[in-house]
Amino acid sequence: MIRIENVSKHYGAFQVLTDCSTTVSKGEVVVVCGPSGSGKSTLIKTVNGLEPIQSGRIFVDGTQVNDPKTNQSKLRSRVGMVFQHFELFPHLTITENLTLAQIHVLGRAKDEATAKGLALLDRVGLKAHAHKRPGQLSGGQQQRVAIARALCMDPVVMLFDEPTSALDPEMVGEVLDVMTELAQEGMTMMCVTHEMGFARRVADRVVFMDAGRIVEDRSKSDFFDRPESERAQQFLARILHH
Repeated sequence: MIRIENVSKHYGAFQVLTDCSTTVSKGEVVVVCGPSGSGKSTLIKTVNGLEPIQSGRIFVDGTQVNDPKTNQSKLRSRVGMVFQHFELFPHLTITENLTLAQIHVLGRAKDEATAKGLALLDRVGLKAHAHKRPGQLSGGQQQRVAIARALCMDPVVMLFDEPTSALDPEMVGEVLDVMTELAQEGMTMMCVTHEMGFARRVADRVVFMDAGRIVEDRSKSDFFDRPESERAQQFLARILHH
């Protein structure tokens, strides 16, 4: 579903990604982890064209993301993206947040879009909040709305860019529970996260990055039980120790 081939990116003289290659198969959950500044968020944003690349190729479900002829809006409508800071429209109700792109991008009728939105809001346990605005919800609730909004577009893959890092610790679990359910239902997912418990429970593979490079790309059990690189060993020792 996702193929990243020899991708490099730089901002001026600063190299952010260097020769990164990995794949995500249909129904697979891949967790991308590593220290701050390692290029994790940049890598995931290249998958739906939010970050342009200087070299390499990226494919999503057979469509080349970085081909100038690719319709980026159409591509992004099939790639669900959940950001660190929710990115909900504060002046719209939750229902309006869920229906806006369905109506304007997918061309759905308002009634159909509303029914779809409310069904997914119910799925994340928030149907009672449909008429509220984002500011009236907790951070964990807003992130669950953001996940429901992405699912409204019937995505073929879901990308998560540190979806719990802006949340209070006690709200993290409610978001990870929704992500875990999605994974169990067979959604193809690529997740940048520091939540190693979630990675251990849900991931099929772990991609470990450092200084803009993919250092390890291995099965979950191999990565946690037998990390090959000294950098991954240091990272795990620190993060699991706490």
